[in-house]
Amino acid sequence: MISSRYLDALVTAPSIEELWKLHTQRMESYGFDRLLYGFTRYRSGASLGDPDDFVILTNHPDSYTDGFIRGGLYKHAPMTKWAMDNEGACSWRVMAERIARDTLSDEEKQVVAFNLSHKVHAGYSISFRSISPRSKGAIALTARPDMVQDQVDAIWDEHGRDIQVMNNIVHLKVMTLPHFGQSRMLTKRQREVLEWVGDGKTTQDIATLLGLTVATVEKHMRLAREALSVETTAQAVLKAAFQNQMFVLEP
Repeated sequence: MISSRYLDALVTAPSIEELWKLHTQRMESYGFDRLLYGFTRYRSGASLGDPDDFVILTNHPDSYTDGFIRGGLYKHAPMTKWAMDNEGACSWRVMAERIARDTLSDEEKQVVAFNLSHKVHAGYSISFRSISPRSKGAIALTARPDMVQDQVDAIWDEHGRDIQVMNNIVHLKVMTLPHFGQSRMLTKRQREVLEWVGDGKTTQDIATLLGLTVATVEKHMRLAREALSVETTAQAVLKAAFQNQMFVLEP
C-alpha cells in the first residue's frame, strides 16, 4: 500500500531532481533498478518531435542512453510504438511473444539486440494519458539484470496498481515543475522579457519597465529565441510556458 507520507513527498517535491531521486529509490524497492521517462509536447503524427525538446529522466548509464536516445533507436523500439498507440501498463512479455512469432521488423530486432546487450530484457512500460493530441509521456521500468519476466509479472500482479498510481503522480508532477529538455535554461533577464511579452507589452514598454534600452530588450529576446531553438518571440513565449520557465516562483 502506498503511504500518505510518500505521496506527500512526491507532490511537494520542489524540483525534478528531488522528485526523480524519490521515485527511482521507490521503484528500485520493487526490483526496477533502471528507469527511462520521456515526455514531449511536440508530437505530430508518428513523430515525437525534436529530441532536444524532450523531457528525459533516466538512471540508465550513458552507454545505454547514448545509443537508445541520442542514437535514435527509440524511434524503432517495439515498446515506444506500443506507447504511442496505447495508454496504461504493458508487460514486456509482448516482445517475447512477437520474437517467438517472428513479427519484428529488422529495425525492431536491432533495438532488441541492443537492449539485450545492456541487460535490458525484463520490465514493464506505462503510457500516460495524453493531455493534448501533441503530447505524449511514457516510462520504461527495467528490472534488475538477474530477474526474468515471470518474476516481473508476479510483482506486477501483487503491486502493479500501486506502481502505476505512483508513476502517474510522478508524471503529473513533472509537468508542474520547470524543465528544459535538452535546451539551455533561460537567464533571469530573458525570462523577465518573455513574461512581459506574455503580458502583452511592447518592446518599448518592456524597455521602460526594466530600465533598459530597446536594443538591449531586443537582444534578450533574440538570445531567448536562440536558447529555445525557435524562430519567433511568440514561439519562445509558448515554449517557455510549456517548460514552466515563466511566471515561476524562485525556490
